[in-house]
Amino acid sequence: MDPTAPDHDPVASLLRVLDLSTTEARTTEDIFTGASQLMPLGRVYGGQVLAQSVVAASRTVPAERPIHSMHGYFLRPGDSSQSITFSVDRLRDGRSFTARRTQAYQQGTPIFSMIASFQQEEPGLEHAEPMPDGIPEPAELPALELAGGLHPMSMRTFRDLPLEVRHVPGPLYGPFTGPVQPHQAVWLRARRALPDDPLLHRAALAYLSDMTIQEPILRAHGLSWQEPGLNVASLDHAMWWHRPARVDEWLLYVQSSPAARGGRGLATGRIYTRDGVLAASVAQEIMVRLPDQRRA
Repeated sequence: MDPTAPDHDPVASLLRVLDLSTTEARTTEDIFTGASQLMPLGRVYGGQVLAQSVVAASRTVPAERPIHSMHGYFLRPGDSSQSITFSVDRLRDGRSFTARRTQAYQQGTPIFSMIASFQQEEPGLEHAEPMPDGIPEPAELPALELAGGLHPMSMRTFRDLPLEVRHVPGPLYGPFTGPVQPHQAVWLRARRALPDDPLLHRAALAYLSDMTIQEPILRAHGLSWQEPGLNVASLDHAMWWHRPARVDEWLLYVQSSPAARGGRGLATGRIYTRDGVLAASVAQEIMVRLPDQRRA
């Protein structure tokens, strides 16, 4: 499929890759297969394999026990021209909690490894950090498509993204214009309505959680995605689902970077619904290198 063709539907592409097929169920593991979204540079988008791993693990757990946390490691770059095999190990089925380990493979080689936990809904203590004040509404911010034609790292057109994106204070896809600060906020939502399946929205939330989370690290050092020789790769990813949220409605992704050292940077994020409900928390460490640092 040509992603620049007029009839290309990026939301349909997202739904396609999240619709895993069941290959087989063994005594100790369940096997699923998923397609990949074609990418200009040939590398699988990390959020895709995150979301697919969530779907695979969730398929082995009753629907009334949804995923509440995951911790994963990106082991190797994936090939977007190939399908991905997901092996799910049933680690534990307790009274309230369930644990699953998911390994993603291409041609027999692991590219991603995840452990996830599931819990049935139950009453308990409840609080949440409030959504920051003073964030402009999505309609007040420019569409990402106005930032230029291609993402400098993936070379994917912004119109090819299944999500609408609005940056605060502004995107990093052109020359850096400041301010230099280790935080930002991003509004995101699917480009059109999604089915009502709660698992689909949890998986799609994982998909979007890998988008833009690296940028507070760049902002802290006055860098944009166009920095010559910039080399960025996700190392690991953790996510906690606190409350339900629809991905086809505007979500505010509040992001910050507490530290960077040794060619690695850490970023954290909180995802809010438009009415201020904290839906999820995210943490990711990335490799980030510049040419002069490599020479040193």
